[in-house]
Amino acid sequence: MQVQPVTAAIADSLGMKKAEGAIVDEPQAGGPAAKAGIEAGDVITAVNGTAVKDSRDLARKIGMIAPGTSLKLDVLRKGEAKTIALTLASMPNERQAKAESGQAQPANSLSKFGLSLAPANDVVGSGGKGVVVMGVDPDGTAADLGFKSGDIILDVGGKTVANVGDVRKALTEAKSQGKHDILVRVKTADATRFVALPISNG
Repeated sequence: MQVQPVTAAIADSLGMKKAEGAIVDEPQAGGPAAKAGIEAGDVITAVNGTAVKDSRDLARKIGMIAPGTSLKLDVLRKGEAKTIALTLASMPNERQAKAESGQAQPANSLSKFGLSLAPANDVVGSGGKGVVVMGVDPDGTAADLGFKSGDIILDVGGKTVANVGDVRKALTEAKSQGKHDILVRVKTADATRFVALPISNG
């Protein structure tokens, strides 16, 4: 599974009191995590009862356990604590996330963040799910957060999005709940990651 550290902004968007643990970007299809029921957005807080500080700490802890061993993960899912048992498989080679820049053709704009977006259904080769980033303002918030043309926004605030209206609606809802950041799941060229998008200013 792909994981990343829980930053203060991600913790805030999830309603967590402290920034700790590792958030699951994408469980590998058919892998032990997916089979055990781990989902994207789950925050792994402990392995066999030992607290996980961040994604590196999680990798260290898992790396010390032999393949074929059963273990228990403490997981926070939408504010609810769960314990999930799984059996480790052999580690596949880690793929580095690459972001490929496509041709920027402005479509629907999310100008506050410096993003031009289009429904994936309208963009050939995008897989038909989510909203495709068509252009990124190099001076905007989105560029600072690593967004690239060709990235696909899959869900915003835990809700799947199919068009710019869905994205705006999720942002408005999060602001009305008093959140300073909203969690956005983004698919890049060959990886999926979470980004905490700041929404408090505007």
